[in-house]
This record gives sequence, C-alpha cells and structure tokens, in this order.
Amino acid sequence: MVDWSDTRVTVTGGAGFLGRVVCEKLRKRGCRAIDVPRSSEYDLTQEEAVADMYRDFQPDIVLHLAAEVGGIGANRKRPGRFFYSNMAMGLHLIEHARINNIQKFVQVGTVCAYPKFATVPFQESDIWEGYPEETNAPYGVAKKSLFVMLDAYQREYGLPSALLVPVNLYGPGENFDPASSHVIPALIRKCVEAVEQRADKLVCWGTGAASREFLHVDDAAEGILRGAERIDHPTPINLGTGREIKIADLVPLIAKLTGFTGELVWDTSQPDGQLRRCLDTQKSQELLDWQACVDLEAGLAETVEWFCQDRRAMAA
Repeated sequence: MVDWSDTRVTVTGGAGFLGRVVCEKLRKRGCRAIDVPRSSEYDLTQEEAVADMYRDFQPDIVLHLAAEVGGIGANRKRPGRFFYSNMAMGLHLIEHARINNIQKFVQVGTVCAYPKFATVPFQESDIWEGYPEETNAPYGVAKKSLFVMLDAYQREYGLPSALLVPVNLYGPGENFDPASSHVIPALIRKCVEAVEQRADKLVCWGTGAASREFLHVDDAAEGILRGAERIDHPTPINLGTGREIKIADLVPLIAKLTGFTGELVWDTSQPDGQLRRCLDTQKSQELLDWQACVDLEAGLAETVEWFCQDRRAMAA
C-alpha cells in the first residue's frame, strides 16, 4: 500500500474530467503534494518539456491520465494527431520515469486497445489477439504500445508500474464539445438543445444496434487509485461495470431524463463503431477489491443536471 501523506504525486491530465476527481480522492486520502502539469507550461508530447516536468516536480509516483481523445467523429478527423500525441506523451513520460528512478508509474489505458472482434466480455488477455476497430485504431494502438513499453521497462530496468484499462467514462464535468465529445455527453447536449429549440425530432448517428458499457468517473477514479496502491507490475486490469446497453436503448433513456419527447431518427450513413464493448471485471475485483457502484440511470441523471446547471451559469 502507498502512504499518500508522504508521497509526491504528479497527475498528468489532473485538470481534466477524470483527473480532477482523481486529485480530489488523493486529497481525501491525505496526499499533500499533488502536482498537475498544465499544457500551457509543459507540452508533454515534447521530451524537453517532460524532462522539465520531472525536474520541477520530482514525483515519487506519476499517474498518467492525460490523453488526446474524442468520439468517432474526432477519431476519423484526426487519426494522425491522436496516434502521435498519445504515443509521444507516454513514450517520454515512461522513459523519464526510468531516468528519474521513480517509485511507480501508473498508466491509464483504453478499451479502444481491444481487438475489433474480441469475445464479449473482453478479458485482459484478449488485448493481444487482434487489431482494434478501425475508427479508433490509431488511438488504441498508441495506448496499447505503451502497455508493451511498460512491460519491457519492468523486465529490463525494474520500473514498477500499474496499468488500468477503463471502459467509456461519463459523469459531471465531461467534455460536451460537439466536435470532440463521446457518445453520452454528445447525446445529452443534442437532447437539451432539441428541447430548448422545441424540435420535433432528433437525429442520431448509426443504427443504434451497437452496445457500449459506461463507467461513472467517480468509480473510475477509485479504481485507478486502488491500482496505484496495490499493483506494481504492468498487467492490464479492466475497470468497468460488466454491463452493456445498446445505443438504441441509451438514447431514449437520455431523452427521458432531458425531457425530449420528439421522434428519434437514425442516420445509418454514419458508422456505429465497434459492435459491442463490455469488459470482464473479475481481475479488478480480485486484485483491487474494487467494483463499480454508480447505477447508470442515476449517473446519467446526475450528469444531465450538471450540464444543465453549467449551461445556465454560462448563459447568465
């Protein structure tokens, strides 16, 4: 276990959606030395900036949450950038973790690393059994390459690390930008705007046949910290609920929570992405004594409320 009160922690992405919750949980655990590199000061895709970060913060543990990521549309538009930025950040951060001989490096991976045709529910050993779904493959492969790097660095250099693989996250504080948001915030925003505009229909991407699993940000943050506390070797550990929902069922649920009562129209010219995503969570239960607690409908209601309050505050 980690004595957080005597540990200096650097959280990349600590000002972001997931990072803010992780930092708050660290403070509640008694951590008094939390550093968050801001992109305006440290461009983590550049090795010199990463070296400066380690020199300035002198971390004992690095929690690497920072990522450039988005939904299907963003992945289709910027595949090169998503590969480069995520690969470069991880590459430099892990190498300088070795150089600085830190106590532990914690890498947050992605469900996008799993093969397109992995057996559902996805088990951690399946990660290596094929190529990811094409719409997010550059992002997924970049993250998966870091899994290999951490394994190699532990075998050659003895670098302790932990590797957590969360499924799609959601919750208050999410990115609701229509150009880069994931499915839940994108749908919430569409529904709220449709209600405001008194629209009689809502157009959704794909056929609705694809299914996804969603993990509340609070549950994800707790799983990541338990991984940091209990694991020191880079075996992938899934973080999820073990329950999936079809997009065709998710959309009416969000419509109900936002008060949208119009027609739902499916634009089948747009891709569904990977047909199914659902994680096997047995390893996280056994190794981390962790399981998701937040019910999906309750978490969605909380997220809708947060978005509406934030929207009103921005308009005031």
